[in-house]
Amino acid sequence: MSIPRRALALAAAAGLEGGPRATTGASDAQVTAQAPPVPFEVRLAASDADRRAAARLRYRVFVQELGGDGPLVDHAEGLERDEFDEATDHLLLIDRRRDPAQAEHVVGVYRLMTEAQAEAFGRFYCDGEYDLAPLRASGRRLLELGRSCMDPQYRGGSGMFLMWNALADYVLACGIEILFGVASFHGTDAARLAQPLAWLHHHHLAPPGLRPVAREEGRQRMDLIAPEALDRRDAMAAMPPLIRAYLRLGGAVGDGAFIDRAFNTTDVLMLVDTAAMSERHRGFYTTRRGAP
Repeated sequence: MSIPRRALALAAAAGLEGGPRATTGASDAQVTAQAPPVPFEVRLAASDADRRAAARLRYRVFVQELGGDGPLVDHAEGLERDEFDEATDHLLLIDRRRDPAQAEHVVGVYRLMTEAQAEAFGRFYCDGEYDLAPLRASGRRLLELGRSCMDPQYRGGSGMFLMWNALADYVLACGIEILFGVASFHGTDAARLAQPLAWLHHHHLAPPGLRPVAREEGRQRMDLIAPEALDRRDAMAAMPPLIRAYLRLGGAVGDGAFIDRAFNTTDVLMLVDTAAMSERHRGFYTTRRGAP
């Protein structure tokens, strides 16, 4: 598969190096361009060293910072892994000034799972928390996004924009029509999250034909406050940056949240229908930004 001409132009404008390239996702998609005049690179993981550095970053964020855990977490080595890692692509933000030998060069991660990868593995990650039947029945080409995290030193800059720019290239290369994945609130106390959860439910619920439903074993109602009692400013202030980013893309949520006690999070399923995105939404993430 070759990358569409527009995706090549976007990648060249960003100075992307070596990506997108994938094995079971965007199999032959590859971009090579002039290296950017900054020490950052956005590409798919291409080696064990890349994947180890991604797992090291995930450990710092999901385990040390947010208090999560899991059966494959390696506390001795400081690595956060799960059974999906070998079946997926890993989009990385790399700081070339950091030493790959110390597994410190990856400063941003996004895990990507195509339908082909999910079929080969047996399921999507989100299948464990949501009934994805409406998405599968839609006949649209799906891409699951997950394990998104950024090194604290790089938050607030343009690092996430650089990753979204590269994700746009991957989406074009694979012909993706719907992006989806769980996004998390820290903590499992729904009462503390009532404002943002209710705001999402009342104002950003996905259309019925595309609306996954949270599984009963971890389901948490989101309509905890009546719409007339909501305060938009308070709700948006309590919204994690990643969820706000999805909303700016025209994103919508599934029916119900899911309490993930192992990761100490309250998850909501976010989805973005690329066909429904406005040009303003597209431009927000495909316009090239500077370095973090």
